[in-house]
Amino acid sequence: MNDPLYALTRRIAFSKSPEAAHDWALGWMSKPWVARWLSQRYQSQGPSQSYTAAGLTFPNRIGLAAGLDKNGDYIDALGALGFGFIEIGTVTPKPQPGNPQPRLFRLPEHGALINRMGFNNLGVDHLVANAEKRQWRGILGINIGKNASTSLEDSHKDYAHCLERVYAVADYITVNISSPNTKDLRQLQHGEALRALLDTLMNQHSQLASQHGAHKPLWVKIAPDMSDAEIHDFISTARDYPINGVIVSNTTSRRDLIQGHPSADEAGGLSGEVMREFANERLSFVAQHSPDKWCLIGAGGVSSGEDAAAKISAGAELVQFYTGFIYHGPRLVQRSVERTSALS
Repeated sequence: MNDPLYALTRRIAFSKSPEAAHDWALGWMSKPWVARWLSQRYQSQGPSQSYTAAGLTFPNRIGLAAGLDKNGDYIDALGALGFGFIEIGTVTPKPQPGNPQPRLFRLPEHGALINRMGFNNLGVDHLVANAEKRQWRGILGINIGKNASTSLEDSHKDYAHCLERVYAVADYITVNISSPNTKDLRQLQHGEALRALLDTLMNQHSQLASQHGAHKPLWVKIAPDMSDAEIHDFISTARDYPINGVIVSNTTSRRDLIQGHPSADEAGGLSGEVMREFANERLSFVAQHSPDKWCLIGAGGVSSGEDAAAKISAGAELVQFYTGFIYHGPRLVQRSVERTSALS
């Protein structure tokens, strides 16, 4: 995308370590005058089209995936860029530092990142306080997880605690059971572990909806690395519960996609342009076998407006990205909104 301003900004940011660049860029964006200027420069110029899914009306189909704003510190700044929805988190009940640094690696040749952040965040109370004071009125999703110190057997308690705390301030909630960077987390995608988690969460969700007088949609975020049989197993279990849909997908543990790269041996989840075909194939497979009532959110490998439209063609109703935003900046939001708004 032709955006000389962002090309310069990225050159400065990429001269810093990935985590330092993250703090530097978002710190600047949070200045009110910068946010106003960015909004004027990058808001879509095309005929924007709202979209209704899971009982929510989204200003457009394009969202920011969880991970960029783990604590909800930058909601208003990111909202100025034209996203129809923003997902913050992943948040855990208690603050935790995440995995040791370095834990985030750029692969510019592939338009990709590898991260093993490990749900580093300041805890659910900090995030809720930020969500309560936001000025941006777009759709806010909150992505919840478990603390690394919590056993798999007790993980439902962490998810339940986060669900209860975020319910009042979220427009929707995402249950993240697919990060490769928390030990054994992906086991929650299968069998009795999945059923036990959904039993707890859906019972609590029903109580919270009654208590607050509002139904907040709930998505489950899955890994792309599940086999066809594992996806069938997940769907056959999850369809018994009133979830609103699935986010397809989280990062991948595959390394054949970047074979020969110096960072290929780094542990963590791979994301970005290199995942495009793989993520779209997984999305299409899930779409073919999911209940019609589910709303799918497509994520993984979006680096252009055409990539966003391809997610819709593969079966998604909404689209998210994160890594593509790092490499292409706010123009990617604008182009993706314009391209998907042209779809029926």
